Amino acid sequence: MHFNRKDFSNEELINLYKNLLFPRMIEEKMLVLLRQGKITKWFSGIGQEAISVGATLAMQPDEWIMPLHRNLGVFTSRKMPLHKLFMQWQGSREGYSKGRERSFHFGSKEHFICGMISHLGPQLAIADGVALAYKLKKQNKVSLAFTGEGGTSEGDFHEALNVAAVWHLPVIFIIENNGYGLSTPINEQYSCEKLIDKAKGYGMEGVQIDGNNILEVYDTIKGVREYCIKNQKPYLIECLTFRMRGHEEASGTKYIAKERFEEWSKKDPIKNYQRFLIEQKILSEIEVADIRNDFKNDIDASLNPTSGGISESFSIENELKDLYAENTPNVKRQMSEKSSRFTSHVSRQLKFFEAIKEALHQSMKQHANLILMGQDIAEYGGAFKITENFVEEFGKERVRNTPLCESAIVGTALGLSLEGYKSVMEMQFADFVTVGFNQIVNNLAKIHYRWGQNADVVIRMPTGGGVGAGPFHSQSNEAWFVHTPGLKVVYPSSPKDAKGLLIAAINDPNPILFFEHKALYRSVTGNVPEEHYEIEIGKANIVKAGEDISIITYGAGVHWALEYADEHKNISIHILDLRTLLPLDYTAIKESVRNTGKVLILHEDTLVGGIGGEISAWINENCFEWLDAPVIRCASLDTPIPFNVALEKNFMAHFRLNEYVRKLINY
Repeated sequence: MHFNRKDFSNEELINLYKNLLFPRMIEEKMLVLLRQGKITKWFSGIGQEAISVGATLAMQPDEWIMPLHRNLGVFTSRKMPLHKLFMQWQGSREGYSKGRERSFHFGSKEHFICGMISHLGPQLAIADGVALAYKLKKQNKVSLAFTGEGGTSEGDFHEALNVAAVWHLPVIFIIENNGYGLSTPINEQYSCEKLIDKAKGYGMEGVQIDGNNILEVYDTIKGVREYCIKNQKPYLIECLTFRMRGHEEASGTKYIAKERFEEWSKKDPIKNYQRFLIEQKILSEIEVADIRNDFKNDIDASLNPTSGGISESFSIENELKDLYAENTPNVKRQMSEKSSRFTSHVSRQLKFFEAIKEALHQSMKQHANLILMGQDIAEYGGAFKITENFVEEFGKERVRNTPLCESAIVGTALGLSLEGYKSVMEMQFADFVTVGFNQIVNNLAKIHYRWGQNADVVIRMPTGGGVGAGPFHSQSNEAWFVHTPGLKVVYPSSPKDAKGLLIAAINDPNPILFFEHKALYRSVTGNVPEEHYEIEIGKANIVKAGEDISIITYGAGVHWALEYADEHKNISIHILDLRTLLPLDYTAIKESVRNTGKVLILHEDTLVGGIGGEISAWINENCFEWLDAPVIRCASLDTPIPFNVALEKNFMAHFRLNEYVRKLINY
């Protein structure tokens, strides 16, 4: 292995050595603790340290890095306290994730490290978002994300590189090619000769280097960083390396030929670099021994404060509290629903889509750090013209057309949040969320609970049927996300609520899915205050008071219930509009049950797995003494939503509303 010291000083070369050796010695200690049962799992980076260490030291300390399993050198090179890292690995509540996450699935805003999730691709798009923030701030910075050779097979790899290239983002993507994805060799992962060949397809530069040569890694990434800043472009680096242990310790290495270990042991990044330093008389054998002894003492001392971790007691209250970042709504901005007092007292008749448009427009003026993203939302104004004319007023930096990369754009939104930006992404149709599902339910939803990082992201979800658009443009899929702790799910039914709730969602630092029923966009009109105001998320609204039966509903169901009540004035119907589906307003639900004793839950979503089942179960467990009849659910058929208008009408819960009301009344 040839080391080219170039113009590096002895001090720099020794610093590289120390940063290279430290994670190796920590790992050797962790393997002992694993055998002793003091930790439960370990993903070893032995043999790959030069990549993590070289990359991290080539970056500025306030530039974000997105590491993976085998990047202990990132954490140690960023000088994270070792005693706290040990507590993290032992599952202690004093660790970085309060015992909620495993070895390297955590991050630290203080150290500009974004914790990974087990799905290896999503990290890459977060780097896009961070780089976009740097670009918007006109800062000379880059972000850096790691992936393995196996991760390059994932769609997230394609999407993240494509977005970075199209938007000219200063991102460094590093592939750690260690030859195996768990046990699958590279000849079963890809068929191109080199992974950097993929760079050309995205219009970016790429280079393949020796990932075990610390000087080559460090010098290359320093140069690439300067290139990315100067040219405002991304760059792909493939680092050839080898992992000397299993994917994780339990998986072993029997599937790898012994000859390969013998070959790569000769390329050990630490032994070779240490030999170079001694031969060049930069370090002596005694100095090397002293460094090792100092590290051993540090490691042993850092273990002392830790406890067993796994058996510690935890608080249910704290577990629930940490689902969401703290939101401190501005009281002056919130409307008083009882008095409806506003400072201007000016309201006008607006259509549903106009109220959403006004909420976005006022929020763009209110928040200079708010970015809108979505397919066709700029010059075209979006599929439903919600953002029409926005680009002329706010510019293309803030109103951004996106490639068809839903997963990458959700990840980009999260990356923007790391750097203090707010974002609203338009999911062109709620149906298309499936290709961004992982980013939403595993990255956005869990990140605050996992390591205290908020995700200031709103995803607008045009949803619902009644427009003859068929199975892939008309689904009601809100229940998928109500099952995901850490998200907030909002679903307004009136123009006034749509504006106030969307403003509140944008002001909220948590990830929010904002469902907008397409059939209401231009069919529903109502009084909407002119000013900038919030309606509190998590609070239901009594649309109509009644005494005979309660209809608990949301979205288009509110209008079905109002229409039915207007046509059947002989029945006193109490209508509760949930407005927020996660978190639910259980107090309002309880009061609605107490008012009538007979409850019908109405929603457009299909019956099985719909939110009506959860509400019904909660009422049965908590309000049973006030019930005069079984809780009845009126939902759509358990089929995909059909295209034919007559079939769609038959599919809808609205078609069976009278039947279910009569059943409840006559019980």
